[in-house]
Amino acid sequence: MWRNYMTVGVRALVKNKTYAFINIFGLAIGLAACLMLLLYVRYETTYDQFLPNAENTYQFQTHYQDKQTGRIGDIQMAAYVSGQRLKNDFPQVDRLVYAMSVQPVIRRGSEALSTDKVLFVDNLFFDVLQFPFAAGDPRTALAQVNSVVLTQSEARRVFGTENVVGRTLTMISRGRTVDFHVTGVVRDLPRNSHVRFTIVARLDMASWFADSPNFLTCWGCQSGWVYFTLRPGTDPATIQAQLPAWERRNIPNETYSGHSYNPGDDEDWRIVNVRDVHLGVAQDGEMNPGNDWTSIYTFTIIAFLILGMACVNFTNLATARASQRAREVALRKVLGANRRQLITQFLAESVLIAGIAMLLALALVELLLPLLGNFLDADLQMSYFGAGGMLLPILGLTLLVGAAGGVYPAFYLSRFQPAQVLKANKSTAEASGSGLLRNILVVAQFSVSIGLIICTAVVYAQTVYARTVDPGYHRDGLIQVEALGRRQLADRADMITEEISRVPGVISVGRSGIGVATQNNNNTG
Repeated sequence: MWRNYMTVGVRALVKNKTYAFINIFGLAIGLAACLMLLLYVRYETTYDQFLPNAENTYQFQTHYQDKQTGRIGDIQMAAYVSGQRLKNDFPQVDRLVYAMSVQPVIRRGSEALSTDKVLFVDNLFFDVLQFPFAAGDPRTALAQVNSVVLTQSEARRVFGTENVVGRTLTMISRGRTVDFHVTGVVRDLPRNSHVRFTIVARLDMASWFADSPNFLTCWGCQSGWVYFTLRPGTDPATIQAQLPAWERRNIPNETYSGHSYNPGDDEDWRIVNVRDVHLGVAQDGEMNPGNDWTSIYTFTIIAFLILGMACVNFTNLATARASQRAREVALRKVLGANRRQLITQFLAESVLIAGIAMLLALALVELLLPLLGNFLDADLQMSYFGAGGMLLPILGLTLLVGAAGGVYPAFYLSRFQPAQVLKANKSTAEASGSGLLRNILVVAQFSVSIGLIICTAVVYAQTVYARTVDPGYHRDGLIQVEALGRRQLADRADMITEEISRVPGVISVGRSGIGVATQNNNNTG
């Protein structure tokens, strides 16, 4: 029976090639757009889920609210001392690590290499954040002070090979030259992680900041990230509820400009699971730019609006063509077909069209997904099998679209009365109310289309405005050199400025404590 349904459906498509092309191609474009948007939504909502024990790994975040100005700030960073006190005061905390971002200079022979996304950490970094290793043992990689782990791409950049375990990496930071022993190579981090690093180096924080001991006890110095895991059975909400009292016990009063104040008056701390950091409230002081749930909901709604328009278009075309099959329906009923069989027949044809459109849509997705991924700087992938495989969702979506687009034409066609059609000797017929429904669907389709076009135009206009608005200075010929404000370069700043001014083509040189579009996370490097 089903074979007969499919045969009849294929013959109907072959007989009406123009209709088949318009219907299938239009539906395929809608499905492809919907799939790509939903793949992006899935990508954004699965940040850091690849980490083992991610459900029990947390970030300690700082929340500011100035009681005088009302200004609110949420940052992913926390003070070094806050992590140490958290570990000491809450036995539920299993392992805790502090990570600090620096921008050292790598010395390779007589050559100096600039680098960023370098983390100075303590020994438990890879116990808490269990990134997969390509070489070395993550359990012992940071066991010794001055040991270092590189990503695969950074190992190739610095040494020209990934086989670097046992070699020495020399870095200069805070005016100090330190030789680090390479003990491991970690696989390049997936893009859908809020953590970003190319080098992870083990330091003894107390020794490193021996000349700045205030850093180790300053509650207002949010210059790094605190991560920790909890013991089995611990509810993070229980610890969160105790944090206000914990703040009052631990944060001492400080004196600034002759006035005594308590940093805890304007600060609160929050425990956030690592899977929730990317889309969380705190988006300042981040390693990797985050997103928000409003954008995710917007993309999801747009995806289903596009899919809905494709289904409406599918339904309209099917209904408009259905009236031309009145004689076919009448003859089938005369030969004994009941309404249920006719509905099944037309639904099968609809699912067949949706299936062909889905195959074409998947081809478009495979072709366009790399371009979209590069544009969004996202590692978008379409996998069909295994964990996160899309095969079953695709099959379900195909059946849903086929049923949604074909259910009304199927019921509409099956209503034709054979006596009226054959008596009038008509090959076409029109059921009452069908024109009104088509008009409603067309109006809805155009309304959604116009709305999306207007939104697209507004976003594009804002983008053009941001690129072309007068910033108050001339962009052409302007070069910004970062990292020249480090304390170890302070006594050579005039010399550096003078040397740059002597470069042919340089008109003038100026120094500033602020920059354009900088992403420095701290000033301790």
